[in-house]
Amino acid sequence: MRDIDLTFDSAGHRFAGTLTLPDGDGPFPAALLLPGSGPVDRDSDHRRLPLKVTRELAEALAAAGIATYRYDKRGVGASTGEFLATGFLEGMTDAAAAFAALRSHPEIDPSRVAVAGHSEGALIAANLAATAEPAPEPAHEPAGEPGGPEEGAGAAARPVVAAVVLLSPSAKPGAETLRWQAERLAPSMPAAVRWLLRLTRTDLVTKVLKNHERIRRTTTDVARIGGVRVNARWTREFLDHDPAADLKGIHAPVLAVTGEKDLQVDPADLARVAEAVPGPVETHVIPDLDHILRRQPGPPSLRAYRREAREPVDAQVKDLVTNWLAERLAPGARP
Repeated sequence: MRDIDLTFDSAGHRFAGTLTLPDGDGPFPAALLLPGSGPVDRDSDHRRLPLKVTRELAEALAAAGIATYRYDKRGVGASTGEFLATGFLEGMTDAAAAFAALRSHPEIDPSRVAVAGHSEGALIAANLAATAEPAPEPAHEPAGEPGGPEEGAGAAARPVVAAVVLLSPSAKPGAETLRWQAERLAPSMPAAVRWLLRLTRTDLVTKVLKNHERIRRTTTDVARIGGVRVNARWTREFLDHDPAADLKGIHAPVLAVTGEKDLQVDPADLARVAEAVPGPVETHVIPDLDHILRRQPGPPSLRAYRREAREPVDAQVKDLVTNWLAERLAPGARP
């Protein structure tokens, strides 16, 4: 396995990332790895919660002969810009530029490049797969007839994104997903917090929805809500984003995986993914798996994240993603 520093530009910013190559000679099949929400770096690490999701996937895929590229988000790590002022839709623009940089690298086979995203990264991966310009199939000249048809003439276009992996994906509009989160998080809060909410007659769902309405009324990139500076632009765009349109535009094969104990996206959204995507779809709900792709026995709770983050990403998830991509990115593979 070889790690190479690879930079790219997007919207006037310079992004830093790591291209991980397997042993052997290229060009290699590859996957762009997109992390979850928040100010996380190329490895999916937040300064208070290092998740290592994209780093561990890169290592597993390299062992299977698949190259990967992962990068620091805008304003995070070695990438320029200001994270707190970055919009949700700008993340899609940056991912498209990263995908183009990966496909154009001389060590990469541009016809065999996938995208894999976790949480927010899954939404961006779906958008990238749906909006990437299709590539024409190579034309074949009839034997003994020079010239033949123009490239791609009379042939169906094939997706630029060869395969799509969606880990912990949501498939409802952002406002619905955040309401679902609030409804599930309230019962899992510590007893002292639940007691305080009852004492102050505070309904968590109502409070969250009121904050969303306050953010909708803002016009700046950053705003103060409850005394805390928040990325208002990102939130406004996320609240209004409906993944259904992107899912309906994906014609590459899709693997979608969610944990049974996920408190941040609805596991039932996998059925929406399968219904919306017109191409081949494979879905898995993994027992006891939570949103950060670790096993969580017992009642689901966010409080276990800090302890779980010290453990590796679930082996079944890594094996499932690796084996599925290895099959879809094999030479000559078709959906």
